[in-house]
Amino acid sequence: MAKTFSFKLVATDGRARRGVISMPRGEIRTPAFMPVGTGGTVKAMYMDQVRGVGADIILGNTYHLMLRPGAERVAKLGGLHEFARWPHPILTDSGGFQVMSLSKLRKLTEKGVTFRSHIDGSPYEMSPERSIEIQGLLDSDIQMQLDECTALPAKPTEIERAMELSLRWAERCKTAFGDQPGKAMFGIVQGGDSAVMRVRSAQALKAMELKGYALGGLAVGEPQAVMLEMLDITCPELPADRPRYLMGVGTPDDILKSVARGIDMFDCVMPTRAGRHGLAYTRRGKINLRNARHADDPRPLDEESDCPAARDYSRAYLHHLVRSQESLGAMLLTWNNLSYYQTLMQDIRAAIEAKAFETRAAEISEGWARGDIPAI
Repeated sequence: MAKTFSFKLVATDGRARRGVISMPRGEIRTPAFMPVGTGGTVKAMYMDQVRGVGADIILGNTYHLMLRPGAERVAKLGGLHEFARWPHPILTDSGGFQVMSLSKLRKLTEKGVTFRSHIDGSPYEMSPERSIEIQGLLDSDIQMQLDECTALPAKPTEIERAMELSLRWAERCKTAFGDQPGKAMFGIVQGGDSAVMRVRSAQALKAMELKGYALGGLAVGEPQAVMLEMLDITCPELPADRPRYLMGVGTPDDILKSVARGIDMFDCVMPTRAGRHGLAYTRRGKINLRNARHADDPRPLDEESDCPAARDYSRAYLHHLVRSQESLGAMLLTWNNLSYYQTLMQDIRAAIEAKAFETRAAEISEGWARGDIPAI
């Protein structure tokens, strides 16, 4: 295992990048999709299943874990890796997005943000320093700066104010993080849908010489075209020798198009949330198992899949589980979805290495467009 944090580019194909992040707890093959384990669990999955589908890293959430069970408690119990029985790399987000979107009676100042828990109304304070402290107590491997994420659309003056505040907070997070050779702190590019603000944010963060860079404030309701435009503008401003992480993204199509623009890391609740609501991601596109067409169908979701959930269970059985609200339905479809996402990432990595990414991306997209097999 590596003793320090490092990122190495293995291959490129156009702007698409194939790389490896090396850390003491393991390697992360990029482009990478990180299953979301918000409260120390990837919903409806065992951790050995998460590893089994091919995940190198999972995501935990500072806001949720500080509220319950509490960062200090997790630290006393050996840190999040021991607590959740995941010995591989963990990235924790700063909690900033959840503070802005979930908390009641929040108040934002230069110092940080005060807010009330969405669970019981208890008061809390979150400063850049406290966010890094909590992430340290959790013992996460990649820690994110505290930032202010503005919902779009927003006024230019509001976008600029939040972006500048996030830059000042990034400096404070960098100081609080200090020198941790086996770990990394990533800065977060903000700037809404403003090309000028995005470039200013990226250039200022680049000057801080951080170990990695994220793009935040996208996939928050704006059209895909706006997100992709911001990637086209921002990615060239970031250093080529550091990983680039697009936060909260996304659909398989979002991932393909973002990899084509130079993104290395992704996370999203979509595959797990969809699984709990009867939706399956497959090479034939998204399939709704609630639909009556599956009720008498003995065929599996995908006979060619390596995942038992997709290969070994009939659509009729999955339909029954979903319509009956059986827990196993959510478990099997989540397993299928995370397996599909990780298979997609492996496919992408192999295509980049073979200098065939554009061709393979078109083939994958054509498979989605053709749609599901005909009903019986």
